[in-house]
Amino acid sequence: MTIVEIGLPKRLVELTLDGESVRVPEGATILDACTAKGKSIPTLCYGDTLRPANACRVCMVEVEGSRTLVPSCSRKVEPGMVVRTDSERTTHSRKLVLELLGSATDLSTTPHVDEWMSACGADPSRFGPPAPPSTDRDDRRPGEHEEPDGQTAATVRQPTKVDNPLYVRDLGKCIMCYKCVDACGDQWQNTFAISVAGRGFDSRISTEFSTPLPESACVYCGNCIEVCPTGALSFKREHDKREDGTWDEEAQTQTTTICTFCGVGCNLTLHVQDNEIVKVTSPHESTVTHGNLCIKGRFGWQHVQNR
Repeated sequence: MTIVEIGLPKRLVELTLDGESVRVPEGATILDACTAKGKSIPTLCYGDTLRPANACRVCMVEVEGSRTLVPSCSRKVEPGMVVRTDSERTTHSRKLVLELLGSATDLSTTPHVDEWMSACGADPSRFGPPAPPSTDRDDRRPGEHEEPDGQTAATVRQPTKVDNPLYVRDLGKCIMCYKCVDACGDQWQNTFAISVAGRGFDSRISTEFSTPLPESACVYCGNCIEVCPTGALSFKREHDKREDGTWDEEAQTQTTTICTFCGVGCNLTLHVQDNEIVKVTSPHESTVTHGNLCIKGRFGWQHVQNR
């Protein structure tokens, strides 16, 4: 005899959020409660298909009784919890984090970052102009640090890596959120083609022994592109169109269909501009893909454009 366990409804937990009472299911995070209440909390390293990495620190909120600010993306709600998302302390923290990120990295293709900076009065330029781009970040060894000159802001800017015809790595936009590493590793693809190399400010996302991507273990599933929040990873076609100034997301249409390469039934969302497929994503709410695809689903659409 097989016993079928029926899941019981989760009880509701009541907390106070910016002076208002909110009730959310047990096990929800503070970010879930904010979303349910219609409050917008900045997030960069958070991904709805990944476990929280707690890396970017822009979603920090104040919890009464807590000595430090807490990450809303991972902190579970508790009965009677009192949370403040827009206090002087949280605004100051968010301002400094955005300023440090903006001074060190290129956030020009990061969605919503301009409005976040405007809301908290962040000014990355106060640290000075960015230092010249580096050409040897992959060759740096842990512990080797140069004394800053105090006149420029340290930066991770470096030449864009274009070593394959499918996607581009512009690591000058990388904020070390770990999402690509998690998607490539044990949370989804289990390829482990990329990881974090270096320490401190010299930390960077790299292949094994810094080998070119075509020589690495990468299987070109593109799931790292799907989760990248800043555009550090992008489709080659998107990169080219941004370079020549023709990329226009407002002019693009999105059509969700079923991949025809095999019988799994993966959902594809085709992004079309000027009657051309410029990139392919997958709905995160799909029970088949959860936003993930293989190389055929992600990149195997160029034949449609062949005339």
